[in-house]
Order: sequence, then C-alpha cells, then structure tokens
Amino acid sequence: MKLAINGFGRIGRTILRQVLALPQGSDVEVVLINDIAPLDTCAYLFKYDSTFGPYAGDVVAESAALNIDGHSFPMTHSADLSSVNLQGVDVLLDCTGIARTSDVARQGLSAGARKVLISGPSPAAEITLVLGANDDALGDAQIVSNASCTTNGLAPLIKVIDTVAGVASAHMTTIHCYTNSQPMVDAPRGDLARSRAGALSMVPTTTSATHLIDEVLPHLAGRISGAAVRVPTASVSAVDLVVTLGREMQASEFDTALRSAVAASPVLGWTDDPLVSSDLRSRSESLVIAGPETRQIGAQQIRVFGWYDNEWGFSARMLDVARLMATR
Repeated sequence: MKLAINGFGRIGRTILRQVLALPQGSDVEVVLINDIAPLDTCAYLFKYDSTFGPYAGDVVAESAALNIDGHSFPMTHSADLSSVNLQGVDVLLDCTGIARTSDVARQGLSAGARKVLISGPSPAAEITLVLGANDDALGDAQIVSNASCTTNGLAPLIKVIDTVAGVASAHMTTIHCYTNSQPMVDAPRGDLARSRAGALSMVPTTTSATHLIDEVLPHLAGRISGAAVRVPTASVSAVDLVVTLGREMQASEFDTALRSAVAASPVLGWTDDPLVSSDLRSRSESLVIAGPETRQIGAQQIRVFGWYDNEWGFSARMLDVARLMATR
C-alpha cells in the first residue's frame, strides 16, 4: 500500500512514526510528504517531539527529502496539492485540517491518488468512518473522513453497549487535553471560553463527536448528547459516558457481557489497573476502558470511563482505515 501524507503536523508526524515502527517487510510505504513548512523545520519537529519524546534514529533534511534512518522520503511544499504528482498513490492521508470543502478534499484525487482519507470531520467526505462502529459501510468511497479522535473512542463503545443491552439514551463528557485550536495565552477565539489560556484552566466547550455519532450510528440518532472539558495536559484524553440501558441488567451480568464484547472488538481495550492519563501515552487502542471506574446505578443506568491517546490512537486508526480503503 503506497501512502502520501499531506500535512506534517501532529497527526502526519505520528503516522510516519508508526509506519517506521512496522515490522520489516510491511506492505505500507510512504512515498511522499507534503507540507508548507520548510524542510528543516519538518525534520526538527519530527526528531524532537515534546509529547512522544525524541525519535531514536537519524533524521536528516536533504535537498528535497526527509532522510530517516537512511530511508529517503520525498517532500514537497505546495499549498495546492493538485499540482503535486501523486500517481501510484493508493491513499492520500490528508492531515492538514483544512479539507472541509469539496474542491480542497478532491485535490489529492486530481493529483493522481486513488483515494483520500481525511484526518478529522469533513462535510466534503462521502462517508464518515469509525473502525469498530460502521466500517462495514465503507463501500468504494473515494473521499472518507476518519471522524474525530473522540468519536473513534466513543462510537465503538456505544456500539458494544447497544449490542449488549441497548441504548435508550446517553450523555458523554470528553475530558480532553488542550490542542492547537486553543491559545497559550488569552486571545480572541469564536468560543469565548476557548479564548482563554489552554494550559492554565479547565475549559468547558463543545465536541464534534456530538453530531458525528449520529452519522456513524444513525439508528441511535438523537439519543446521545455530549460535551467537552479541555484540561491542562498535553496528551491523552478520556471519555466519561453515562448510559440508560434499553433493558434491565444486573451489574455482574452487564460487567461480564461488556468485558466479553470489548475483548472481541478490534479497537477497544480494557484495564483493571488504577491508571492515570500519562500511563496511556502511545497506546494504539481507540479507547481503553478503566474497569475500576465502571459503575451501575439501579438496573438500567451505567457509567463507563475510558482513556484514549487522542494522537497516537487516532493515527493508528488512520493507517487501519487506509488499509481498508486500499483494498476496495
């Protein structure tokens, strides 16, 4: 599978780290990276990562390529991807965050890529896909959204609970680390609360998962609400979900059924250890359910808490979904 990465930011660089960690002889090959930043800057930010630590190998900026451990990755620096040669590319991973209109989202196809996978919500996508929730609906779509990191954690969890006991209604709060959409010091943003310094306060705000869950699991549309609290940590977020079940269940019965469903999921994990957020850094699951935090109140209300590395886990899903797309 030949991949190209458009946008060498947090997700683009994390995807490349994961590709480089694949076993020798892997079928995944990154044949091009495009980013508007200078090559020296891209090399530096790949080598020295504040979240995941320095890359252990050699990183060198060549004349028109990023050389990592002796492997040369050609780099272009075009704001208009349609001017870049992507012939032979199976899937373009668009990690720019700006592919929200059809003309931008289709630039990769115009340049020669067979398909485009967008690393976030996008109205321009033919389908919003979440592995472990609605991946059977992929079909032969050319432009696909990988949803959001929170939706990737929430949707598979909702699906297994719905399978186990049904979901009458639910409310999710994501406790989310700060991101580039927030300022480091107080500065104007559309959302007044998100105008405040992201590393100094807990900031109540919205989450795109609220409407994306309706797209991904349409039979549950209107039953699930959500909110977010941005917190002063740099990585790893959490889902705190309260569900009114569709039928009555004993606590032990629900716990056993949930553990079994999670074990069968390709993207969910479980821990019975009393972990904190930093323990989950670089975990590849979409969500790791914290067993000690699961609670049941009465016969039909449960609370489930889970951790997710919103960069590493999401990047792992980008590669998984790209593999699916490449086979269609």
